[in-house]
Amino acid sequence: MADVFKALADETRRILLDELVERDEQTLFELCSKLAMKHGLTPSRQAVSQHLEVLEQTGLVRSERRGRYKLHTIDTTPLAQVTARWPVRPPRPQTP
Repeated sequence: MADVFKALADETRRILLDELVERDEQTLFELCSKLAMKHGLTPSRQAVSQHLEVLEQTGLVRSERRGRYKLHTIDTTPLAQVTARWPVRPPRPQTP
């Protein structure tokens, strides 16, 4: 579970996950373009690849080759470990 927290600690990786939530099966080129156009971030393709590799190692992203394209897909299954360990409780009523 520590790897999941480490992966989520980086803002660029969180943005990549947000982009994959909006639309799955994106290429490295598409993700780099969105980082630049929507978020004003301009990391190199190699840096984005390394971020995606960290996300793949934790199971948050899966990739699949289709022809000459490598498509990236989000997988939120590892996040279930977090909610299993610390279940969400209803808020306590505040006392005046």
